[in-house]
Amino acid sequence: MDWLWIIPLGLLIYMVGAGLYQRKQIKTLTEEEFREGYRKAQLIDVREPKEYENGHILGARNIPLSQMRMRYKEVRNDQPVYLYCESGMRTVRAASVLRKKNIKNLYQLKGGFKKWGGKVKRGK
Repeated sequence: MDWLWIIPLGLLIYMVGAGLYQRKQIKTLTEEEFREGYRKAQLIDVREPKEYENGHILGARNIPLSQMRMRYKEVRNDQPVYLYCESGMRTVRAASVLRKKNIKNLYQLKGGFKKWGGKVKRGK
């Protein structure tokens, strides 16, 4: 029974490592910090088109995570890139794709679109 402590310890090490990896990939901003900079940046919604059409941050363009590897050339590397998804999980994966393509000035909205309190554009 002495070996049972290995599982929680392994899980803890994994969680700490994943958190450190995420911070290296993308900087997380509060809504206030996000609002201060997103108009001077490329604002990209990485959710799927149906999600985007149901509502998105005013001024955002849609490059879904599922298409990021094919469409990364649409993202300039000379401007900050502000990413968001529904909750924040997909933005980390999108940031990983972009970093591999030498796009490094990456930011995400803490809590994602579901925590956004600003202006939203809704589809028809």
